[in-house]
Amino acid sequence: MKETPLSNCEKRFLLRAIEERKRLDGRQCYDYRNLRISFGADYGCCIVELGKTRVLGQVSCELVSPKPNRAIEGILFFNLELSPMASPAFEPGRQSELLVKLNRLLERCLRNSKCIDTESLCVVAGEKVWQIRVDLHLLNHNGNIIDAASIAAIVALCHFRRPDVSVQGEEVTLYTPEERDPVPLSIHHMPICVSFAFFQQGTYLLVDPSEQEERVMDGLLVIAMNKHREICTIQSSGGIMLLKDQVLRCSKITGVKVTEITELIQKALENDQKVRKKGGKFGFAESIPNQRITAFKIEQAAIDTNDVQEQAEEIISKAFPPSEVLTKPILWTSGTAQIGEGLENSWGDFEESEKEDEEDEVAEDEPVTVEDQNMETEDAHVGTKNQNDETIVLSDSEEEDVVILEPEITLVRTGSSPKQDISKKIGKKKKKSVC
Repeated sequence: MKETPLSNCEKRFLLRAIEERKRLDGRQCYDYRNLRISFGADYGCCIVELGKTRVLGQVSCELVSPKPNRAIEGILFFNLELSPMASPAFEPGRQSELLVKLNRLLERCLRNSKCIDTESLCVVAGEKVWQIRVDLHLLNHNGNIIDAASIAAIVALCHFRRPDVSVQGEEVTLYTPEERDPVPLSIHHMPICVSFAFFQQGTYLLVDPSEQEERVMDGLLVIAMNKHREICTIQSSGGIMLLKDQVLRCSKITGVKVTEITELIQKALENDQKVRKKGGKFGFAESIPNQRITAFKIEQAAIDTNDVQEQAEEIISKAFPPSEVLTKPILWTSGTAQIGEGLENSWGDFEESEKEDEEDEVAEDEPVTVEDQNMETEDAHVGTKNQNDETIVLSDSEEEDVVILEPEITLVRTGSSPKQDISKKIGKKKKKSVC
């Protein structure tokens, strides 16, 4: 899935704001977004938040055989993943051009700069060495992924502790954290990447670009440096031509930013180590404020509990006393009742249609006399005659058969002579045409 492109109006608005030295989030041109570092419960796990860009870093290790050409050096491996959880533009299981570029830049920044002493990872020369794997997951994408990923990787490496081992002859013993304290990695320096976005062929410069600013920029310059102002790697992309003065100015800005970030990392590591020794809250639980654990929380109101019994007695005395005589329930129909005064309960009343059905049923149950039957027969004959005189207009063009059936009537005549049954069946079938 491709990312949603910006409209021409949005592009012109962003470029016009950059020309006026303004940014959408209120920062100045050389300002960095707020950086937040939080650690997990285990060593080597951290989350770095650069503004709204969030990266999770996790370090793991295992004993493996060394490379043939580097028998006394450990292995350092980096892997950055861009999941659809961070942005719908990232597709799972497919390495995009951006992902390959970021992984190569991380390897040059951290592994090729020799920030970690790989020789200290050797257990038995030519047989067993430690392989350190750094997995980085982008949780939310809001621009400048490489800076957040490089900070997360170096913080996770500084926070990681590997198990302690001992070698006696050809026997290698691996100790658990309960038997021996884990051993931290030997880190020489902490390289950190700082990104610069250029607009209008290098006329305007911004530090730490956001996602929208990255879409309208003409080129990007990434400089990796440590606090000793040693450049570890530098990379330019976008096809813009930069002058020597522009690169020198960016390197000076990088030195200031790297020094500030390094101090923040060291303070975060020291605070985490102190809290773990004291046995207090550490990990992600410490980074969550207590006020935000329950978002929908009702604030407790102060209640005066003095003289509660007296207040209750006063309320009871002012209340109306209950009536001594209880009203008997009135049963209107089965399943319904009325207690006390009030309107008449209409649940048991029949509706009009039900009343008509009830009257019909009562009429059918009554005995039929001969006079009533004679009147019904005469009415039937009259109705048939009237129907013959009337003209029926059909809605359809086709002819229809109309059948008028009369119920079978049995006449019972009583008298001195024996009873005789007279039966008469009246039926008429007509074929009517359309007028």
